[in-house]
Amino acid sequence: MDPGTLDLPLVLSESHKLTGNVWTAIAHIITAVIGSGVLSLSWSVAQLGWIAGPVALVLFAFVTYLNASLLNNVHRYTDHHNGDSVINRSYLEAVQNILGDSSGLVCALLVYFNLFKVGVVYTVTSAGSIRAIEQSNCYHEQGHKAACEYGIEFYMLLFGIIHVVASQIPNFRSTKWLSVIAAVMSFTYSLIGSVLGLTQAIGNGKIKGSIAGVPTDKPIQKVWLVAQAIGDIAFAYPFYLIFLETQSTLKSPPSVEVTMKKASTIAVFTTTVFYICCGGFGYAAFGNSTPGNILTGFGFYEPYFLIDFANACVFLHLVGGYQIFSQTLYALVERSYAEKYPESDFIKDFDIWEIRLNPLRLCFRTSYVVLTTSIGMLFPYFNEVVAFAGSVTFWPLVIYFPVEMYIVRKKVLRWTVKWVLLRIFNIICLFVAIFALVGSVQGIIAKRFG
Repeated sequence: MDPGTLDLPLVLSESHKLTGNVWTAIAHIITAVIGSGVLSLSWSVAQLGWIAGPVALVLFAFVTYLNASLLNNVHRYTDHHNGDSVINRSYLEAVQNILGDSSGLVCALLVYFNLFKVGVVYTVTSAGSIRAIEQSNCYHEQGHKAACEYGIEFYMLLFGIIHVVASQIPNFRSTKWLSVIAAVMSFTYSLIGSVLGLTQAIGNGKIKGSIAGVPTDKPIQKVWLVAQAIGDIAFAYPFYLIFLETQSTLKSPPSVEVTMKKASTIAVFTTTVFYICCGGFGYAAFGNSTPGNILTGFGFYEPYFLIDFANACVFLHLVGGYQIFSQTLYALVERSYAEKYPESDFIKDFDIWEIRLNPLRLCFRTSYVVLTTSIGMLFPYFNEVVAFAGSVTFWPLVIYFPVEMYIVRKKVLRWTVKWVLLRIFNIICLFVAIFALVGSVQGIIAKRFG
């Protein structure tokens, strides 16, 4: 995902107006989905090959569409205790209202862990983009054979310092412009990467790559790379966290369910076509030497200024995205502490240079940024970290909870055809997620300790 829910504050800020339509819903979904995960798609297709690669992208698109269809049925829910009709305005609300408090607690922990791991992924990815800008300029000035190698730790520290400061700004996530900028940046660098790949393939005069994908010396190594590729694709697709929030912004008639079904169909189809182009163009251009990150792996050297611009867009996107994700966790912790200790001096504000601070915000948010930066510095491996992020919460949040909510909401009887099919789908996705998770963990361990 990219998983991203970069447009979440924009959705929430408009939710009370109920002016949304199919086009605003499509925009929200595409904005949320297209993000840093697209940078690894060429590498993923390269590991899987010309048949399995596009097929995997289409299958994950189908899973994403099915996830949207299941969630579309839980927007409205009748409480069995009192008969009241409940509007679920968020993913967490839906899980808690339909499956109960225990499931709601587990889901909340998984959602907030998802936000945390995305912070780590953004730290790794943004640092790689900053480093790539310096490398690009070095290659341009000294030639493509020059030893333009730089460590990534300094750039992670720089990213962390920026967020130590930025995280102290209260209500940062309520600024609509942050989401807009992040959305524009994500689409821009994704488009640049695709165009550069297509241009390179045309310049080569042939389509590189093979049906089997990148060859390896040992079969088990191929298995691990395929698992990591699947994890990377899983990271790029789902938009489950913003689905119900987006649905809650829609006006009627027609019914919000009809509008959302149309919007999700168009958005998933559009995203899939875009992803196939992103992954396919890069693999066609570089074949077995396709880099893990299409913009930082230096398959492209020229035009260097365009590569610099694309990586600057990645950095700006992730600076905004990190804050948007993190503010959700910040608000949860700080609100909980304030409710438990309303008289504590630790939550009293003071002003420094017109910035309102308090000890809790200063300590907790700084510690959080230090933690995500430290983990990123410990495991600075783009493809493996993205694969782990994509696989670890894919099954419970994208598959298990939506399936269970649908079964309860629609009162699907045990051992009926629909119930059996949903269970089979659930189990298959579980095994796929475990396969991708094991592969990503193996890759991280191999690079860290191998």
